[in-house]
Amino acid sequence: MNNNGKANTDKHKVKALVLFSGGLDSLIALKLIKDSGIELLALNFVSPFCRCNRSDGCSAVMQLKNLDVEFKLIRLAEEYLEIVKKPKFGYGSNMNPCIDCRVLMFKKAKAVMQEVGASFLITGEVLGQRPMSQQKRQFGLIEKEAEVEGLVFRPLSAKLLPQTLAEKEGWLKDNVLLNLSGRIRSPQIKMAKELGVNDYPCPSGGCLLTDIGFSRRLRDLIKHSRFTLDEVELLKIGRHFRLNDKLKLIVGRDEKENNRLLDIAQKRYACFIPCDVKGPVAIASGLNGEVELDQLCVSIVARYCDRNKEAKVKVEKRNIVKGGSVITAEVPASEELIEKFRI
Repeated sequence: MNNNGKANTDKHKVKALVLFSGGLDSLIALKLIKDSGIELLALNFVSPFCRCNRSDGCSAVMQLKNLDVEFKLIRLAEEYLEIVKKPKFGYGSNMNPCIDCRVLMFKKAKAVMQEVGASFLITGEVLGQRPMSQQKRQFGLIEKEAEVEGLVFRPLSAKLLPQTLAEKEGWLKDNVLLNLSGRIRSPQIKMAKELGVNDYPCPSGGCLLTDIGFSRRLRDLIKHSRFTLDEVELLKIGRHFRLNDKLKLIVGRDEKENNRLLDIAQKRYACFIPCDVKGPVAIASGLNGEVELDQLCVSIVARYCDRNKEAKVKVEKRNIVKGGSVITAEVPASEELIEKFRI
């Protein structure tokens, strides 16, 4: 867009933004348009619920560097938590607010369009690939909500969709207008090989909100605790147990998680550490000093210890306020008890 908010009409100066997820479809869309001569800026959105969430964004950013495409990372934080907690257009099969998510991304993209003077948006969306957000009606709804109607070009399904501004203005070559639809991936895989796209590290399904187990933990968090970015990060590690309305226990699954839980415990949590055997670190929030609850936490920790066939396990309880004490689990928690409390 130019300074007056109107689209550029000089073909040699046309610039577009690619909403780049790092998946196969967005890589193909980017490669198609790049080869057609349009100047591109890729936007990589990083949410608190990305499976591949890293400090430098999605690992597929390396693809952008290899393709010599300028990119911009956009982090979705507290405002994203709000739409997850109460999405205007509801959830998918789990806790995924796909329509609200797309609206937010397009709103952010529109703001960047105005900043950099871009004329339209590109996505790798395929008509009919996802039931909640990739249907004709939903495409129109999302564009209307984000105020980008007619500006979103979806090359992989372009022949099956209404013409966009970019097509009407003649900025695109005919060979970038495809007619893919549905959930079958074989056409994209074949096309990727033809375009020299051999590595797409963040495949479809990269959002934790579509995961059944994670969604269960998230519902529990929203119901019982503070819904913050820090608490969301905790959902990604360990085994989670809801012992009562206030008490939650997180048990590490490996050394990396144990070390992370130890670090977190220094801030605000009670911590449980096996004394004489190998086993997991656990942290608890909502402990009130009741001996029975301490014993329950210890019995769960003991269940995952290397006990060498010994029933009793000694576990140190550390508290940032009251110091430490050693508690013995006479009998590790049974599988029935574990399943009763597991989130």
